[in-house]
Amino acid sequence: MSTPATSSDSSSAADDRVRNRHVLARYLSRPEIGSLFGVLAIALFFLIVAEPFRHMANTGTILYQAATIGIMAVPVALLMVAGEFDLSAGVAVTTAGMSASLLAWYFNFHVWAAVGLSLLIALAIGAINGFMLNRSGLPSFLITLATFFVLQGVNLGLTRAVTGGVASNDISDMAGFDSAKAIFGASFSIGPVNIKIPIIFWIILTVIAAFVLLRTKIGNWIFAIGDDEKAARAVGVPVWKVRIGLYMFIGFCAWLSGMHLLFAFNRVQSGEGIGNEFIFIIAAVVGGCLLTGGYGSAVGASLGALMFGMTQLGINYAGWNPDWFKAFLGVMLLAATLLNTFVKRKADSR
Repeated sequence: MSTPATSSDSSSAADDRVRNRHVLARYLSRPEIGSLFGVLAIALFFLIVAEPFRHMANTGTILYQAATIGIMAVPVALLMVAGEFDLSAGVAVTTAGMSASLLAWYFNFHVWAAVGLSLLIALAIGAINGFMLNRSGLPSFLITLATFFVLQGVNLGLTRAVTGGVASNDISDMAGFDSAKAIFGASFSIGPVNIKIPIIFWIILTVIAAFVLLRTKIGNWIFAIGDDEKAARAVGVPVWKVRIGLYMFIGFCAWLSGMHLLFAFNRVQSGEGIGNEFIFIIAAVVGGCLLTGGYGSAVGASLGALMFGMTQLGINYAGWNPDWFKAFLGVMLLAATLLNTFVKRKADSR
């Protein structure tokens, strides 16, 4: 005859079922942990081999380099968590800055009016990408690749038609430029470190994106879509709306970055931004995002951008041939992909 389970046996079994993993195990399974170790390793390496890297005055330059990538890497990471890509993100930055400049100069708009219209254009580009993806059923790779070529051609064609060259006109003498520059081209110093405004934009965007991804219903929807779109639809996730929202978020960040580009340098080159879309994706992947979706981190993408900034400037500070930087990016991308896949499998097995 079997012996009834005692209350102590039952409580022990219950404890086994609800027992939490060790704190260290939980943190090691986070998608951004690999990029955090990477940042620390790269920082230590260049602190040893590159003397200018140790100067506090250069910290602002490194952070600025990282911020110019991080502003776009963060929304790209959220989109990748949802299982999609945006290959037009790099030229969208140029389109935003170019449209504001051309609207102000050619149509003689007040600079702030041109800035506002540029925001609408950037959001519309994102919405069109999301709408076309939803309606066509084509891969986001193809949709946004087409957008990339369209924007690249429009940037160059309109600039040549309006200005006769490949750069927008200088709008620094137009009404509203100084007040816009005070926001989008601002900088301040903390001791010897010069902080440019993109660094602040980057930090704010990272905090907001991380909060939305980890602490809101929208974040749950993003993970659900990337993990299994059909299952997400079955439980009522508004897949179409989430996708369009993510692409519009990329449009907003492209506008923010484009406004800094315009007001920091007074004009925009029509060929800028080409190839940056791959840098944004690399930063997101290095930060823990899987190419298959359903896994990733906004904080990790920012850490990936920081690794990019430290490496690019660290190579220069060390006096090495910068041609090797692209080789490093390739190695870093492959290593990060393998590491992220390994961590994801370990996390799932636990």
